Amino acid sequence: MFKTGILGYGGGPSVIPLIRHEAVARYRWMDDEEFGEILALANALPGPIATKMGAYLGYRLHRTPGAILAVAAHILPSTLGMIALMSAVQALSSSRVVQGMIAAVVPVIAVMLGVMACEFGERAVKGLGKPLGLCMFAVSFALLQTAQLHPALVIVIFLGYGAVHHRIVGWFKGRKRRTEHTGEEERSTWTG
Repeated sequence: MFKTGILGYGGGPSVIPLIRHEAVARYRWMDDEEFGEILALANALPGPIATKMGAYLGYRLHRTPGAILAVAAHILPSTLGMIALMSAVQALSSSRVVQGMIAAVVPVIAVMLGVMACEFGERAVKGLGKPLGLCMFAVSFALLQTAQLHPALVIVIFLGYGAVHHRIVGWFKGRKRRTEHTGEEERSTWTG
């Protein structure tokens, strides 16, 4: 978390790919599916997302002391950096070089978030199937853009659906089997 606190530039969403790399790819503390679930939960809760993710990872590894240490390690670099560089930022804020640097970072963050979104989208389609995955994407897009529902509410709605997804799929499969079984019995009665 200290590394993500140092390298994370641009706020919480820009740090998530770094946290994912460390927790999933490098140290293998969890798989992508669990990371996605924790990310969705962290998005639904109030407060900075990166500190919530750090607190979860620290707690998962070393309970309460781990959570406290992870949050402190994530916050400490940016706190010290803000204190040390505040006067320099104020003096250089009108500099074209600084404005160019900030403008250059924005597309990088957008690409990092886009790549992560595509990877999670592929997992969603793999888990739900292509038709249902695309349907869920369309519903979430409509809720966010057309209905302008708060993202936390959309996340809660889809978490609720995810909790009953397997039951619904099982019910449909059971109903289909019963219908097929009944159809076979009727055919055998007619041919027998």
